[in-house]
Amino acid sequence: MIRTGKEPSLPRIKVSEEVLSYVQKRDCDFRVCTSCGGPILLPISVKPPKATDATVKAGRHWIYISMYQAPYLDTIDLGLVPAYDLE
Repeated sequence: MIRTGKEPSLPRIKVSEEVLSYVQKRDCDFRVCTSCGGPILLPISVKPPKATDATVKAGRHWIYISMYQAPYLDTIDLGLVPAYDLE
């Protein structure tokens, strides 16, 4: 099924407390997309959402999830955050 981006959030995909804190600290929406190293969590200013993305609520923000990554994710955790961005 192709998602239009207008779909309800995916309640089966959980967001870890660490990622919730990370998103709130940066005060923006994020996207899980594909990189050469696997799935990665990036701000939408770096990787804008696509119409086919699924969404998950993260506090007051949204995490958009690539249709290619969504079937394989159960939890969005700090393992998806680029190592250079962890403090």
